[in-house]
Amino acid sequence: MKNEKNRNLKYFLKDDIRQETDFNQTDQNIGVPAPPIEKPPPPEARKIPLLKPAVGEMGAVPLATAMAHRESRRKFTNQPLSLEELSFLLWATQGVRQWRQKNALRTVPSAGNRHALETYLAVFHVDGLESGIYRYLPSQHQLVLESTPDHLKEKLIEAALNQQFAGSGAVTFIWTAVPYRMEWRYAQASYKVIALDAGHVCQNLYLACEAIGAGTCAIAAYHQQSADRLLAVDGEDEFVIYLAPVGKIKA
Repeated sequence: MKNEKNRNLKYFLKDDIRQETDFNQTDQNIGVPAPPIEKPPPPEARKIPLLKPAVGEMGAVPLATAMAHRESRRKFTNQPLSLEELSFLLWATQGVRQWRQKNALRTVPSAGNRHALETYLAVFHVDGLESGIYRYLPSQHQLVLESTPDHLKEKLIEAALNQQFAGSGAVTFIWTAVPYRMEWRYAQASYKVIALDAGHVCQNLYLACEAIGAGTCAIAAYHQQSADRLLAVDGEDEFVIYLAPVGKIKA
């Protein structure tokens, strides 16, 4: 006898829901304005400009070599990342490569160009940045400082179910999902593609890390409420979906 719970969970991976959804009744099709492409920062927020990536000059690793050497790396040196390197990694994972009217075409694919993810950073060792929680603003290629919690490394490791490498790099990328950005267009068919989009983003991070002599390891096992609390997100309209520490690796 098949387990009914497993059957329901497997349903998430299938696309049957698309045939069962009345797309004429999505918020997009009934005339509700589209949600913003990123969370607007508070007016008083401290913003940090990032460097425009010199795409052809970042790293000397051909794409095929980066793909061949890509692996999950859990051991990092104490060497900090430069702001230029961090700028490149952010551009590679969520950066805007072109504007077409009000549509931002990014460096990663997303269902319907909806991009339901936000990129947060737990910064530990990045030249020119104090330790703290930051959020990336793709439209402006800037960081906004969200908070400077005490014992950030310990809190992050605890949220990652005590996986020590989660806080041992120079910076940990933390992606949240904002489901309504996708629901506005796809209703109940949104959730599978949000998960797919997270995979696209993290794979770009792996390859971009290889290009600059850094490494990463995706983390999908974490304590949901602790991770959400660390970023001060509500756990309903926005919640953590994926993590990846980044650090330099021994040559």
